[in-house]
Amino acid sequence: MLGAILQNGAAMNVSDAVAGRISVRAFKPDPVPRALVAEILTLAARAPSGGNLQPWRIYGIAGASIEALKAKVAANPMGETPEYDVYPPNLWDPFRTRRFQNGEELYASISLPREDKPARLRQLAKNGEFFGAPVGLFFTLDRKLGPPQWADLGMYMQNVMLLALERGLDTCPQEYWARYPQTVAAHVGMPEDHMVFSGMALGYRDPDHPINAWRSTRDPVDVWCQLQGFE
Repeated sequence: MLGAILQNGAAMNVSDAVAGRISVRAFKPDPVPRALVAEILTLAARAPSGGNLQPWRIYGIAGASIEALKAKVAANPMGETPEYDVYPPNLWDPFRTRRFQNGEELYASISLPREDKPARLRQLAKNGEFFGAPVGLFFTLDRKLGPPQWADLGMYMQNVMLLALERGLDTCPQEYWARYPQTVAAHVGMPEDHMVFSGMALGYRDPDHPINAWRSTRDPVDVWCQLQGFE
């Protein structure tokens, strides 16, 4: 399907989609049609990839399948040995400060003080429930591929998130699922030579939940960008 999808009576352009995308952490239980999920995943495959390798392999679950996975995760809250570190060890500034501030602002949006560690752990565990979303997606690739193909997969994921928003849906990318590589692999029937890169919650946001009113910050462009040779 080419062209913009009408959302709330108006066409959404790319700038609106980029600005409007957030990581939603509270969803309504309303189901998402299989055909709509398939359409988004198909269109997202126009993402670029070096040599047109198209390294992505995607698994989508809903209904009884997503509920069964939630139960498996709840029975193993400590997780498994991940296939990769989401963050480098001994994270340094400015990255350490950005991560810390992001977490503090997120928990503040739902009034969870730093000293209430049990409540914060319960909020973290909602990742394993896809934050209530009716659809879970897993983005996987052959583990023999390297960082360039990981970047390609990230571009595919960005397409998915923007296409979902265009269609009135919301998402939350979840590297949390790197903590459950064996569980996810067995649940969706992944080949042994593939690895879980990330998960993603997909559904309709709960507009009344305070966590969805929070927006993460971005540094100004002159902090991380230099433009040279322009008139």
